[in-house]
Amino acid sequence: MIDCTKFVETLNGKPVAVFGLGLSGLSTIKALVKAGAKVKAWDDLADTHDAASKIGSEIVHLDQKNLQECALLVLAPGVPLFYPRPHQVVMTARKLGMEIISDLEILHRCNHGRKTIGITGTNGKSTTTALIGHILENAGRSVATGGNIGRPVLDLDMPKKDGFFVLEISSYQMDLCPTFTPDISVLLNITPDHLDRHGNFKNYAAAKERIFKGEGLAIISLDDEPCRRIYERMMAYETGQRRVRPLSFEGPVENGVFVKDGIMFDARKGESREVGSINGFASLRGSHNHQNAAAAYAVCASQNVALEPDIILEAMKTFPGLHHRQFQTRVINGIPYINDSKATNVEATSKALSAYRNIYWIAGGRPKGDNLEDIASLMPNVRHAFLIGEAMVAYAGWLDQYSVPYTLCGDLENAVNEAHALAQSERGRPGGGGVVLLSPACASFDQFSSFEERGERFTNYVNALDEAQDPAAGAAA
Repeated sequence: MIDCTKFVETLNGKPVAVFGLGLSGLSTIKALVKAGAKVKAWDDLADTHDAASKIGSEIVHLDQKNLQECALLVLAPGVPLFYPRPHQVVMTARKLGMEIISDLEILHRCNHGRKTIGITGTNGKSTTTALIGHILENAGRSVATGGNIGRPVLDLDMPKKDGFFVLEISSYQMDLCPTFTPDISVLLNITPDHLDRHGNFKNYAAAKERIFKGEGLAIISLDDEPCRRIYERMMAYETGQRRVRPLSFEGPVENGVFVKDGIMFDARKGESREVGSINGFASLRGSHNHQNAAAAYAVCASQNVALEPDIILEAMKTFPGLHHRQFQTRVINGIPYINDSKATNVEATSKALSAYRNIYWIAGGRPKGDNLEDIASLMPNVRHAFLIGEAMVAYAGWLDQYSVPYTLCGDLENAVNEAHALAQSERGRPGGGGVVLLSPACASFDQFSSFEERGERFTNYVNALDEAQDPAAGAAA
């Protein structure tokens, strides 16, 4: 746990208001109480109150009377700050002129003195964060990896003085960080997502760009137009203190890092130099993972970190990947069962559909309004679709246009069983027996509490499948 004493000392004895009692809210309360702060906490969900009370916070409705007694408001990232309408607690705090911050801002105000690496983007940030952490650990560096991925930041163990925080940072978190900025900031990509929370795409992109408001190293992908525009703005204001490095998985860039045909190149010093192939790295399969690998290399080879290229690539080979991100759950009779539950939008699913062939595709959930035409060119890779959730009927109508066979399954358990039966029965036939892939292209909230729960259910259903009863084995007997 992070020692928040230095932050608490700035409060002049006033309590801290914490709204939102999920993982980050409870983590914040624990850290602040341990450092001697008084905490007033609230959540609109009453069943969260006991957990907060047990770790030392006072449970009170954060109305004007209670808020005005507090030094500031710590807001959970899931609470609406602007759109579709600010939460009442936000409007009250603004009326009082209160500062509204996140746990990430508290970490910064603890004056810990460690280098911070921040990764943002619409897709790939979890994998890139974990990959950088893995490389640093393999190189013997002291590192704490967390943020929007895994453990909340105030739950992390403090790295050694020469160590690093490697943090996944969402657009919500950057909206709540008035002074925090990483020493190394990475922007992977920007495609439409979370527009209900940001109002429009322009606001969403602006929230992503805020990660670069400081003077540290900026690493920016050039593989989409919004990122290219941000890069151009950054280059226009580049100074001796602010260095900007481009990256790409689509081909050469000047003074940056790029991947071409699975080969990593380093052009940071002007001339392009081949670093090595990443084609055989099992957990970095697909062009989207080439982008993640290029970003991780750019960070770890930078002046701030200074790892040798061979050390970086050797660590990439052993990267195990992340659960719910194209994670191989099981192989049954040569057929992989892949958990890509983190693919909550069409853009993320496009990465998985382009990485495999002969796909038994489990898709659906709560749609985000994405344009399915963005994956139309990948439909030849789909052998059969198994549809679930609120998007089921709409997805079926769309698949009809491309003559993709599908089964209306309703829920995930049925989809897994149906996909398993068909994949195993077609094993050995031309075009059959490829890969069973959960990559929903939708949010999970119609049937699950989170994409993690959806992925865990998939894993449980797959692990419950009986190899001895698969149709192909029975037919062969």
